[in-house]
Amino acid sequence: MLEKSFFYQEILLKGREEGRLQERLLSIELALDVKFGMEGLELISEISPICDLEILRTIHKYVLTVNNLDQLRELIQNIHASELH
Repeated sequence: MLEKSFFYQEILLKGREEGRLQERLLSIELALDVKFGMEGLELISEISPICDLEILRTIHKYVLTVNNLDQLRELIQNIHASELH
């Protein structure tokens, strides 16, 4: 009976989404560490407040494909600037 409750389903859905966010952030953190070392890991504090899975997916792709941290910093700055508007 509890499983059919609207509130139960909402809580379950929210928990799953938070799990996906944490998983994506951990993947980004690992990619930053492997590709750029400690300097790359410094960016995680700018990335971790982002709660949109699609934006995090884009950042993850960028981490894997950019040639340097300046390109990644520019993307993150653009994301934060667009969130302000």
